[in-house]
Amino acid sequence: MTITSTPSALVRALSDRVSGPVSTPASDRYDAERTGFQLLGRHRPSVVVGATGTEDVRAAVAAAADHRLPVAVQAHGHGVGVPLDGGVLIVTGRMAGVRVDPDRRTAWVEAGTPWGAVVRAAAEHGLAPLSGSAPGVGAVPYTLGGGVGLMARRYGFAADHVRLLELVTVDGRVRRVDAEHDPDLFWALRGGGGSFGVATGMEIGLVPVSRIYGGSLFFDAGPDILEAWRAWTRGAPAELSSGMTLLVLPDVPGVPEALRGRHIAQVATAWTGPLDQGPDALAPLCEAAPVLMDTMRELPYAESAAVYAEPDHPHGYRSRSMLLSGLDPAAATELVGRTGPSLPFMSVVGLRHLGGAMAREPETANAVGHRAAAYLLNVLTVAENADTAEGAALRGEAAALFADHTLGRSLNFSFGPLAPEEVREAFAPDDFARLARVKAAVDPDGLVRANHPIPPLA
Repeated sequence: MTITSTPSALVRALSDRVSGPVSTPASDRYDAERTGFQLLGRHRPSVVVGATGTEDVRAAVAAAADHRLPVAVQAHGHGVGVPLDGGVLIVTGRMAGVRVDPDRRTAWVEAGTPWGAVVRAAAEHGLAPLSGSAPGVGAVPYTLGGGVGLMARRYGFAADHVRLLELVTVDGRVRRVDAEHDPDLFWALRGGGGSFGVATGMEIGLVPVSRIYGGSLFFDAGPDILEAWRAWTRGAPAELSSGMTLLVLPDVPGVPEALRGRHIAQVATAWTGPLDQGPDALAPLCEAAPVLMDTMRELPYAESAAVYAEPDHPHGYRSRSMLLSGLDPAAATELVGRTGPSLPFMSVVGLRHLGGAMAREPETANAVGHRAAAYLLNVLTVAENADTAEGAALRGEAAALFADHTLGRSLNFSFGPLAPEEVREAFAPDDFARLARVKAAVDPDGLVRANHPIPPLA
């Protein structure tokens, strides 16, 4: 496709049509508007539209389509994949409304709303969304990619709980799609990512959870605790969702004294069964190795960010995700050794226990791939300004270690650009072909550029 428009023509068109700010590289606000949580591979658009509502999104998409320019979307920018070079970037952070219907146990969530705001709004009614571990992540893009949340083993993927989606397609239409209206598009949007249009809001189901038993146990990293966690998860009930994070913490103020300078294994857990049974559910793990620090407690779901207690400051990172049929002990032990204190840069190895409700098809089928996976492994490397050969090599070595047990990839945990054949690995072949057909129907020229794009079927 040939880009025939000039930025000045586009700016004039947008300035007449949108109420939010319009920025170009010459604008003072340009860098702030295009920069999100992920600092590697930032978007480089010709124009940024700070959308304030659905009509701004519609106008921006229509103007871009009129000028034959690509469009990308950024809510809070945690998962930027392929950065936009030229074209129109629509920033949705100003669209951050939440409306809860406690009688129907639903919430309407606008495009730029972070999970933390949804959690707080639902908690006022004793309800909870299928939110993730980081409250600053945009709820809508997270859900479009599937969404492995804190209660996923009991309730399934976040995408399984979507009732309705509103989006703007490249023809300038505002569509409200559900199981009865545009069912193919509804199927694709829930788990297929953001390739099909610009989502402006969604209605999601909420679950009757007000309190959980949650937090983290910290151990010295090593094969013993990894094997103990693996054994513990094999018999875990659906009420128990957990993940293990392996990293070397610096010996600096601000890091808890018990963890400073150590290669640690953090086991983050959310127990949604009877709260008084939570400590018993954790007992086998507590007995497996000395606990360096314990933050487990009964807590309101409104404070669920404390379970993983992830960093909330922007930084640069790349990752390789693997959906695994099983966790091979020898490969896991090797990976722990390669990512320990001798590594000359920072890496974070993340494991999530899957299965439970995630293994079952929802009442209304969606595009979420590889439901048979038992674990999700994500190897992340941190870099200040650009990805490094050493980081890429480590991620490749990790993939090779687990190749025999790898079913595919997770879109939501793939931080960085993926080639088309790598995006394909997130889905079954028939589902990927169906996604490509939907893309061809709603965006045949491929104007909408998602983090991990689905190409139109040729």
